[in-house]
Amino acid sequence: MANVRTLFDKYGIVYDSGKVIFEEGEEGDHMYIIQEGSVRISKMMGGKEHILAVLGKGDFFGEMAIVTSVRRTATATAAGTVRLLAFDRPGFLSMIAKNARIALNIIDKLCRRLQAANAQIQHLVKRNDKDLIALSLYHAFAENGMEKAAIEIHKLSRELSYSLDISQEKVLDFFRELESRGIIKAKDGHLYLTDKPSLAKIAEGAGAIT
Repeated sequence: MANVRTLFDKYGIVYDSGKVIFEEGEEGDHMYIIQEGSVRISKMMGGKEHILAVLGKGDFFGEMAIVTSVRRTATATAAGTVRLLAFDRPGFLSMIAKNARIALNIIDKLCRRLQAANAQIQHLVKRNDKDLIALSLYHAFAENGMEKAAIEIHKLSRELSYSLDISQEKVLDFFRELESRGIIKAKDGHLYLTDKPSLAKIAEGAGAIT
């Protein structure tokens, strides 16, 4: 705990709700690790904002700016008040050199992101809407604790509608279909995973989940 406080004293920054942390296309020299709150990652495609992800505690973003110095490929916005650790390249290297566990956690998350991105590309090529929704739903549960997760239905359906360019009603219809099959459960405005293997099988499609 003392180590976390020391890190925040040195690298911490707070953004209020709705504050843009960085914008797509701008140059960047910092990456961020979320300590509290959540951050919305979005991208403009076809003149429309698509929400790519909503990240929470322990997640990180903006890492490509200090790895390859490329311009920001998406916009990051505080979804509620958020506390972040902000690292430039020297600060990041210093931090991971002193904490192997954090370094391994970041490597693990990067590998998972690449796997998820490759899977989504495969499904986009085939353009099977139900498979795309199932894949995104599977990853949403994975990012929030799988069977322990309670995901807000309206928020998730809206995000998937934007990011997949599928109507929100179609997303909700598929949620209801999955519930009727006993794969997920809807209660008090939230979704719960009740049959992980079946959801993974639907999301698999052409080998999307490994």
